[in-house]
Amino acid sequence: MTAPAVSRRQLSRRQLLLGGAAALAALRLAPGLPARVGATGQEPPILRARVAAGALPPMAERVPATPRVETLDRPWQASGRYGGDLRLLMGTPGDLSQIAVYGYGRLIGYSSDLELVPDLAEEIAVEAGRIFTIRLRRGHRWSDGHPFTSEDFRYWWEDVANHPQLYPAGPPRKLRIDGELPRVSFPDARTVVYAWSKPNPTFLHDLAGALPLYLYRPAHYMKRFHADYAPTDALQARVAEYDQRDWADLHTYLDSLYDQDNPDLPTLQPWVNTTWPPAQRFVFERNPFYHRVDPQGRQLPYIDRLVVKIAAPGIIPAKTGAGESDLQARYIRFDNYTFLKAAEDRFPLEVRLWKPAYGSKHALYPNLNANDPVWREVIRDARFRRALSLAIHRHELNQVIYYGLALEGNNTVLPRSPLYKKYYRQVWADFAVDRANALLDEIGLTDRDDRGYRRLPDGRRCEIVVESAGESTEEADLLQLIADSWRKVGVGLHTNATQRAVFRRRTFAGDSVMGIWKGLENGVPTADMSPRELAPVDQYSYQWSKWGQYYQTGGRSGEPVDMAEPRRLLELYKAWYAARDSARRRAIWHEMLRINAEQQYTIGLIADVPQPVVVHSRLRGVPKEGLYNWDPGSFFGIYRPDTFWWATHDETAGAAGQDAYGRTRTGDG
Repeated sequence: MTAPAVSRRQLSRRQLLLGGAAALAALRLAPGLPARVGATGQEPPILRARVAAGALPPMAERVPATPRVETLDRPWQASGRYGGDLRLLMGTPGDLSQIAVYGYGRLIGYSSDLELVPDLAEEIAVEAGRIFTIRLRRGHRWSDGHPFTSEDFRYWWEDVANHPQLYPAGPPRKLRIDGELPRVSFPDARTVVYAWSKPNPTFLHDLAGALPLYLYRPAHYMKRFHADYAPTDALQARVAEYDQRDWADLHTYLDSLYDQDNPDLPTLQPWVNTTWPPAQRFVFERNPFYHRVDPQGRQLPYIDRLVVKIAAPGIIPAKTGAGESDLQARYIRFDNYTFLKAAEDRFPLEVRLWKPAYGSKHALYPNLNANDPVWREVIRDARFRRALSLAIHRHELNQVIYYGLALEGNNTVLPRSPLYKKYYRQVWADFAVDRANALLDEIGLTDRDDRGYRRLPDGRRCEIVVESAGESTEEADLLQLIADSWRKVGVGLHTNATQRAVFRRRTFAGDSVMGIWKGLENGVPTADMSPRELAPVDQYSYQWSKWGQYYQTGGRSGEPVDMAEPRRLLELYKAWYAARDSARRRAIWHEMLRINAEQQYTIGLIADVPQPVVVHSRLRGVPKEGLYNWDPGSFFGIYRPDTFWWATHDETAGAAGQDAYGRTRTGDG
């Protein structure tokens, strides 16, 4: 049984959003299907008793008629074996959402090459960049065996997203193009259509994200908690049972596809939570109705269970180095590398270094919306921001803190992006104290006190308080080195380490002058990915939070953009959405990247700081080198953890990092 090809006529009459081979992939089904899905002997051993007892149908009846086939054609991949547990450490029960990130079941998702490919959806056809026809897989089921159909999409759209008690502000902002919501229709049980009058170039990427647009809910389950469907008496009893205020709060409480904290909620991910919080140990068991198979027709995942243990974030590196996790990168930092590397001699683990995708590991954010009128005027002068950048000795930061392994320069796209230009990373980013001093003199900050510090126009010493969320010792070390070099140009630096919530509140309110945070989340974009991080459209962009508030709230809060170049960025951002082809979007990206680099709205420090990834020596399917990033990437998600598997002790005997304890991966290990 093979996937039918799309005819040339079909292709020619559609204008595709994706372009080239990626566009064709979006219109085709999965690769040729295996001839014998679920043949005798292929049933996961842990499910065989339930199948034999009639409690579960056999594999061939559990997977869709056209399952998603993982081809396992990457160098790090191979057909694996069933069984075993994978131990993970998380810092809080809220981290359970990472299982939905790692599992990475999406309507359409990124491949390891960051190309979009169908996943939960069998195909997605795109017409004129504005009409998206989602075709579901025949026979696809939720983890409880109930069919996954267009009714699950209709329920979310009509009864949840457009219900005033469940979504008071209406459907998610990501579904609005110039304020317009889509027309959504459900032609049959396997088809859903989202249509706008204008192109929506981010729709597929939003579906593929680490925190995706969930356009569906298990309607058969959620209707029991909805006032339009459930009998009033029964619903009130459930409200009381779960100690909620009303039915809307109850519905929201149990509607946790992403949070993964409702074990009763059916899922489409590879593993299903079986543990109610609060708990210190959560067990996720394999989804018997999962939609992916390997080339031999065996249903994935290979690993039976994920065992998640909660530990204080600060001790997770130590626990990982003591062999208590089989796959760990969360809460592991580069400064843990030496300790973890030494642990390879004592425990069956291997420390690998993956590449992050941040435009800068850490960046300084001058607040263009600062409340202090004097500081606001100074910070808004591009010469001041450029001078601060020129007075940072990035090579010293790299050598002292990162052993020379990182990439120096601005907060911009990385060399792995097709949009990369060396100019964007290097302009105003060399260490040039004389040029920095000249710029500061040119501004008029020539008056100095008896300690050599420059004075602001109102006579105050030019000392910048850099706000920090206090979550990284690296930040403190970086800021100390920067303070030393800024002294050479007469600028003081002090740090105010608080908590993330306080840091954000002060920045949003304009009470901070400068902050330190991660750089661009997506440092490896293509022209068809949104350039929203480069424009004043989000309050979480700490260089212009009030402008972002104004954009996001339609002018109800924040401040309108009142500077020429940021206004131009806003115009370009809107033009990107209206663009009909990749060439135009690419040109817009380059202009936005140039403006951001030249204007130094964020001051990048160091990029490509390696991320330690600790892997048990017998765990297979995990790349030696990889991209470790939230979005795009979903951390491990693009490498398909459902294809990870356990090698036996005999298979690793004599190899570096062998399991010296001869442990067999059953139970918690």
